[in-house]
Amino acid sequence: MKELIQVQRLFKSYGDKSKRVEVLKGVDLTFSQGDKAAIVGASGVGKTTFLHVLGTLDRPTSGKVLYEGKDVYTLNEKGLAHFRNREIGFVFQFHHLLPEFSALENTMMPCLIQGIPKQESVSRAEAILTLVGLKERLSHKPGELSGGEQQRVAVARALVLEPKVLLADEPTGNLDGKTGESVFDLLRELNRIKGVTLIVVTHNLRLAEKLSRQIQLVDGRALG
Repeated sequence: MKELIQVQRLFKSYGDKSKRVEVLKGVDLTFSQGDKAAIVGASGVGKTTFLHVLGTLDRPTSGKVLYEGKDVYTLNEKGLAHFRNREIGFVFQFHHLLPEFSALENTMMPCLIQGIPKQESVSRAEAILTLVGLKERLSHKPGELSGGEQQRVAVARALVLEPKVLLADEPTGNLDGKTGESVFDLLRELNRIKGVTLIVVTHNLRLAEKLSRQIQLVDGRALG
């Protein structure tokens, strides 16, 4: 399987010299196309920070993040935004759906932002919502959906542009155990069907063990 992402000597700190907090301290990792990996570790070790840097939401203090051999942090902000929107899908603990729009409209949004014609955007959104089990809920607004259904819409929205990478930050953290497990299993199934590289931050070690790799962050460094 070909290497998709290389993280090289990644450092991230916050604050000035007098109150500097080092969160990531030289992380080295490689992810292949189609990988499914869990990022685990104690609260406050930098799991979310790592995911944000990996997803180009936050620049590293130093180090490189290479996608297919290209250091994405050589891009300017506009270039980074274009790369992020096309190549990476995000799922967060809270779904961040727009309450006034239907499941279909929420899922279409990334397509419309990219300038994809409306009819194609509708077709793409319908297809991915059907794949995540929401064919009968297209016209429902978030307030009319269960917590698990809302998160499935968020997953559909993250995948509607067919990114190569899906980053999920505690995607089951706001759900009950049974619902959370079904969402987690959905992510694994989408990894299998679409070949998307899946990287999940989770505090749930039992769910993490369902993925092929478990990477532990300890004192700002990665093990595994």
